[in-house]
Amino acid sequence: MIPKAKSRLPRTRAHTKKNGECVIPSAMPAEVLAGFVLNTDGNEADQIRSYVEWQAPGETVKHLEKATSESIFGRPTDVWDVRTNKDRWWVITNPTNLYSQRLFPSADYTLSFHVGLMTRVEQANMTTKQEKAHDQINQLLNRVAGARATLFRGKKAEDFQSVGMKCRECLLLLVKTFAQPQMVPKGQETPQRGNFIGWCEFIVNHFAPGHSNEHLRSYLKGISKETWQLVNWLTHAQTAHGFHGNLATEATENVLMGFIMASANHKRVKAKKKDTRSS
Repeated sequence: MIPKAKSRLPRTRAHTKKNGECVIPSAMPAEVLAGFVLNTDGNEADQIRSYVEWQAPGETVKHLEKATSESIFGRPTDVWDVRTNKDRWWVITNPTNLYSQRLFPSADYTLSFHVGLMTRVEQANMTTKQEKAHDQINQLLNRVAGARATLFRGKKAEDFQSVGMKCRECLLLLVKTFAQPQMVPKGQETPQRGNFIGWCEFIVNHFAPGHSNEHLRSYLKGISKETWQLVNWLTHAQTAHGFHGNLATEATENVLMGFIMASANHKRVKAKKKDTRSS
C-alpha cells in the first residue's frame, strides 16, 4: 500500500511553518540592513546613493553595499549592490554606470560587460584626440615641407626671402597650435598671437616645469628666440642665398620637433601622475 502523503502547510510571504514547530521570519526590510553592514565607507556610499537617485528619477535608495572591488588595468573598480524602493541595481565605478539586476543578475558578468563597454568608449575618445593631435602636427610638418620645396626651387634672393617668410608662418602656427590661455599665470599679461617669443616663454614653462627641467627650458627658449630672429632677418635679406634658406629651414624644423616632443613628454608625465593618484 502506498503511504499517504503528509499534508503541507501553505507557504505565505510572512512566514513558513514546518511541522508546526519552526517559524522563518520574513526578509529584513532593506532600509534596516545598513545597520548590519560594516565595510561601507560613508563618503563613497553617499556618492553612489546620489548617483543612483540622479540616474533613476523617482527612486529612493533603501540600502547599498560594496559587493566587490578589483583593479582593472591598474584602475580600482568597485561593484555596488543597490536596492531602491522600486528596483535593484549594480553600480560599477571608474567610470561610473548602473545596471538593472533584472537584466544583469550576475555581478561578475556585469563587471565584465562594464569593462568591455567602457574600454570601447575610451578607445573611441582616445582615437578622436589622437587624430586631432596628428592633424595639428601634420599641418606643422607640411608647412616646413612647403618651405623646403621653395628652398629647392630657389634661385634668386627673393626666393630665399620667401623661404624665411614660410618659416615665420610655420613658427606662428606652432604658437597657435600649443598656446592656451591657462598657460599665462594670473597677474601677467597675455601675449598677442603674433608675439612668438612671448608665447614661447609661457608654453615652455608649461611643458617643462620644475627645477629638474631648467636646462630643457633654457634650450627650448634659446632656439625659439634665435630661430625667430633668423627667419625674420631672412625675409628682408637682400643678399640671401641657399645657405641662409637651408639654415632657416633646419632651425625651424628643430624648434617644431623640440616643442612636439616636449608636449608629448608633458602629457606622458601628467598621465603617469594621474594613474599613481588613482591607484
